[in-house]
Amino acid sequence: MRTVTEEPIRVRYGETDMMGHAYYANYLFWLEQARGAWCRDRGFTYLSLEEHGFKLPVTEVWIKYRGEIKYDDLVIVRISLEETRRAAVKFRYEIVQSVTGQVVTEATTWHVLVSSAMKAVSIPPEVRGWLERDPDAFETVV
Repeated sequence: MRTVTEEPIRVRYGETDMMGHAYYANYLFWLEQARGAWCRDRGFTYLSLEEHGFKLPVTEVWIKYRGEIKYDDLVIVRISLEETRRAAVKFRYEIVQSVTGQVVTEATTWHVLVSSAMKAVSIPPEVRGWLERDPDAFETVV
């Protein structure tokens, strides 16, 4: 079963700092974009999760910058689900320079499943099933 989703990102001028490097906070947006792609690969979206009465807020972020990303670079964000607990999930990311194949950033995010009342809840079997889906067995949500 394929466990990694890859999301291409072309670095826009507005995502860079005065030195022409990708501004560090924009990496969080790229991780979010990759999570959305990971979900769509498995046949659901954040919106469909919310329509079932759940949200999946980020509760912790870890990022290690290992190389440069500059304006107009094409990078690939690789994301996989690393760990599932009773009410939480952990995603792992690698941001790779598409030209060189170099891993320039590593990251993880922890998320807690919450109800519409914003209280942590155990991951129900239906949602756990979505998280464990084989992406090759589902049509990607566009």
